[in-house]
Amino acid sequence: MSESPTLFAHLPVEEALKLRQVAARLQQRFDGRLSVETIERFLSDSLDDLVPDATVTAWLPLLAERYAGDRLRALLRIEDAHVTTPGVLFLCVHNAGRSQMAAGFTRHLGGERVEVFSGGSEPASQVNPAAVAAMAEKGIDIAHEVPQPWADEMVRAVDVIVTMGCGDACPVYAGKRYVDWQLDDPAGQGVEAVRPIRDEIERRVRALLDELGVAPRPA
Repeated sequence: MSESPTLFAHLPVEEALKLRQVAARLQQRFDGRLSVETIERFLSDSLDDLVPDATVTAWLPLLAERYAGDRLRALLRIEDAHVTTPGVLFLCVHNAGRSQMAAGFTRHLGGERVEVFSGGSEPASQVNPAAVAAMAEKGIDIAHEVPQPWADEMVRAVDVIVTMGCGDACPVYAGKRYVDWQLDDPAGQGVEAVRPIRDEIERRVRALLDELGVAPRPA
């Protein structure tokens, strides 16, 4: 892989190496459709968005890889004039409960027939454990998801933006279809309180997929 000293030069050698290894994995993931320079630029920008002026801790390369990966996935959708798969972006404040459950249901029910993104205006440090437990009861694993910000590329790449409680902090782009789901916030709630929120999200996801022409898996 070619060197990009201007991007990671401010980091210790070992940390810069970790990020170049991440860039190599992303290039492999996207099968050479994106240049090394583009991938490293998005990775560096994502790192700055996640933790400004931070050194790379043990978990940060993985977080940056996921976030940059979603942004690059969105970029490819924007640049591909022949994309026919519908795209949905789920937004809430912390990207830890409602939006993660909605994204989990959409990926599970829609599979590769729909492109799914999620983000938050003030991302939490982890996904709500009660949401993880409630989704596990449905056979859907969101335990390894990581809260992250929304990004410009994600908004531009999708057909529908579903907002859940982020209010004025949610991005507003002209010409985009917005749907606001009024749902209770599962933050600080136990599994019993989260179950009805989860079930309502599933109902709405199924209805949205139906509108998008994506036949959901049967219950």
